[in-house]
Amino acid sequence: MAGLKELRTHLSAVKSTQKMTTAMKLVAAAKLKKATSAIETNKPYAMLIEHAVARVLLEYQKEKIKNPKVRHILPAVFQTKPNPKNYLLIVFSSERGLCGSYNQNVAKAAARRLRDLIGQGKSVSLVCYGKKAYDILKKNHKDKIIFHEPSFASGGIFYDEAVQMFDKLKAFISDGHTDVCEIVCSHSLSALHADISSIQVFPLLKEDIVVDDGLDHVGSAYFDYKDSQEDILQKASEKLVFNRIFEAMLSAQVAEQSARMAAMENATDNAKKMIEELTLKYNTLRQSAITTELTEIISGAEAI
Repeated sequence: MAGLKELRTHLSAVKSTQKMTTAMKLVAAAKLKKATSAIETNKPYAMLIEHAVARVLLEYQKEKIKNPKVRHILPAVFQTKPNPKNYLLIVFSSERGLCGSYNQNVAKAAARRLRDLIGQGKSVSLVCYGKKAYDILKKNHKDKIIFHEPSFASGGIFYDEAVQMFDKLKAFISDGHTDVCEIVCSHSLSALHADISSIQVFPLLKEDIVVDDGLDHVGSAYFDYKDSQEDILQKASEKLVFNRIFEAMLSAQVAEQSARMAAMENATDNAKKMIEELTLKYNTLRQSAITTELTEIISGAEAI
């Protein structure tokens, strides 16, 4: 009967685990829906900010055509050094595990990008948001890590966090420690697939801004500027950087919750299979014990 007791204990533990993984899957699904909704809600704002920047750049192009001698000084976020030496990699990962290979893949991508830049003779620094990537990267690249902070996704994602992140980035830029800043994170392509890449958020590349000839007017009405074009471009370009960071944060959150939901679904399915196997084994052993007891009772009765 000791075997039956052990099986009951094991079966109860697996059922408790199944309840936990099911609950975690539901929580991840809710967070995934919230992050996906935030991305969709942010798209119109992102489009308007990018159009504002592109509109001023279009005006600059037209003025340059009319007067080739005119020179426009672009904001600092557009100023690219001819041969940048100092790179800052910001790595987004999760604060806790139970999300499959998500964190390992992000850390591997960051380490690969780090090696590529060092191979090109660049000086590279790391900033880790999330405990998991930090724990992995510190084993071989601890000297490259400037600081690490908890994952921003722990308590939800807010636009102010992107602004604060850019403020810290500006401090590194003003100190001369950063020429180029890239964010290494996972971008969810679907519920099952994600792409991990490094995106440049500073300086902004003019090639990434789509300048359309029709942006400077609506019908026969042309845009005018209350402040100077330089002031508008300065403010709008900074907001564009904020938004690029914010989009990366949201994409990382979507990818993390997608990975966690898939991992918990697999764990729940495995628990279900294990429960079926343990239940069958328990019933077989129990039936065997009952049969043995009945055989002993019948044998005893015949002996009397």
